[in-house]
Amino acid sequence: MDGSSSSQASTSKPPSKTPSKFEQLKTNSGHLKEPLLGELGNEAPNFSDGAIQILKFHGSYQQDNRDNRRKGEEKDWQMMLRLRNPGGRVPGGLYLAIDELADRLGNGTLRATTRQAFQMHGVHKENLKEVIGTIVRQLGSTLSACGDINRNVMAPAAPFEKGAYPAARQLADDIADLLTPQAAEGSYLDIWVDGELSYRIKPSNSVKTVRARQLEGGVFSGDSSEPLYGATYLPRKFKVAVTVPGDNSVDLLTQDIGLVLFCDPQGRAKGCNVYVGGGMGRTHNKEETFARTADPLGYVASEHLLDLVQSILALQRDHGDREQRRHARMKYLIHDRGVAWFKQELQASYFGHPIKALRPEPKGKLEDYLGWHRQSKGLWFVGLPVLSGRLAGELKAGLRQLVATYKLEVRLTPNQDVLLCNIGTAQRSSVREALATLGYEAPEQTAPLARHALACPALPLCGLAVTEAERILPAVLERLDTLLQRNGISRSVLVRMTGCPNGCARPYMAEIGLVGSGVDQYQLWLGGTPNLSRLAEPYLEKMALADLEVTLEPLLQAWQGAGGRSSLGDFVTKSGRPAVDAWLAAGLQTSDPSSLPTRP
Repeated sequence: MDGSSSSQASTSKPPSKTPSKFEQLKTNSGHLKEPLLGELGNEAPNFSDGAIQILKFHGSYQQDNRDNRRKGEEKDWQMMLRLRNPGGRVPGGLYLAIDELADRLGNGTLRATTRQAFQMHGVHKENLKEVIGTIVRQLGSTLSACGDINRNVMAPAAPFEKGAYPAARQLADDIADLLTPQAAEGSYLDIWVDGELSYRIKPSNSVKTVRARQLEGGVFSGDSSEPLYGATYLPRKFKVAVTVPGDNSVDLLTQDIGLVLFCDPQGRAKGCNVYVGGGMGRTHNKEETFARTADPLGYVASEHLLDLVQSILALQRDHGDREQRRHARMKYLIHDRGVAWFKQELQASYFGHPIKALRPEPKGKLEDYLGWHRQSKGLWFVGLPVLSGRLAGELKAGLRQLVATYKLEVRLTPNQDVLLCNIGTAQRSSVREALATLGYEAPEQTAPLARHALACPALPLCGLAVTEAERILPAVLERLDTLLQRNGISRSVLVRMTGCPNGCARPYMAEIGLVGSGVDQYQLWLGGTPNLSRLAEPYLEKMALADLEVTLEPLLQAWQGAGGRSSLGDFVTKSGRPAVDAWLAAGLQTSDPSSLPTRP
């Protein structure tokens, strides 16, 4: 990997700022308990604004179905629930439980997210305790799936028992346990399972040892009951991913912390290349917000990795912006003050171990694991493409039957696909036949454009969406495929689509990124790479979806005319902005400069 962002170093400490109302809300919540607990049992169909904010830390967002809005009538209030699934692992029993909950108390669907976790939609407030309580009792969790806290830790989903993959999965699990809040975990269990502490996470001995050091030095928050986070937790969400050299299934450079784990030939961890300061979220017409790829920090030995991760989180806890939420992510801290300052402050105040030069890495590839693969001796797994990660209807019922019959484990990929794991050699033919009845005769032969395309849920449930994404992605891909075929282009293109600029489907890394900017209108981002190693750039501020083909056709013709050997993203970057602007303008039959955005 190679971080492509840059920033100027600063040595001056930012001025002290007054905490926002949201920071005060966290302080007064009793470690994320109130006003949520007080409102959970009332008869209102929805929560207050304060309770909504605390609810996020428990893994849920309040939404309303905009398709059902009627003037003068109460909104169709419901909750979206997100699970904590480090590395995308979902044991069979937990999968069957959430499948049943989705049918009985949700909207009948499950959705694999781009952070390798399941989401449920359509849960009403009065059923929320039953749903979360059932998940916890099935040894799952929704704690920290949302909110100003470490989110679901990503890792390659494939259950390979070779190379560095097992160690990478273990490191992801350990980081997830290490960064779990301690006092807030107690609040979580108090609310959802009546304080049954037997459901607390059970970390490894190495995690316990490093956790004890949260009470020491700069890592200590000053709050002995919540030693790493303190009473106000983080300024904003925090994201970590672990991978192995050459496997960029996790979109490494979009993370707050990205770790590339090196192992010896026996699979024992040696250390990680560390990248810091990535993040996708931004706001339209706010140039101070921007997508950013992570900077390289250096190489750290394996015995110090857990200390490093909690030290970086503590630095962000102390120095991140707690006054302006749109400026609160760690990417802005590093952008404003420089990665050199960040490294110096980290080692001076939080982390007392060496940070060496990066080790050489092979070029990363967007792995997806579709089709059949040997998992270990006598075991197989199969990767199934699921466009936008939505499980519903016959597909959802069929997967449930397979998991229940063959006692399979489910793993979710960052590409929103599903892996069925632990398939015995004797079971392969039966599983293969069952998958064929679900339309998966050859799951590795999925349509090229759809194979790596992503879309966020957007309308009708996401409160941030300004236009469609998931519901129209199939039609958009069909239109793009027709356009490519018409111009004799056989090479695929990485497409990502969101209904707002928040970046949940990471559109700013795509070769073609469509970012909702109005009803049926999208910003057009171009220039990312198929292996997710470079940030795209905005080219059109508002493109009507109806103009998709006429806008892109001259660009695609130029790409084909140049031989089409390089990726579209590389062609865009090599051609330069003036040439690409001219092709887009020719397609739109306009030279209106107001359609072109200011670069972030």
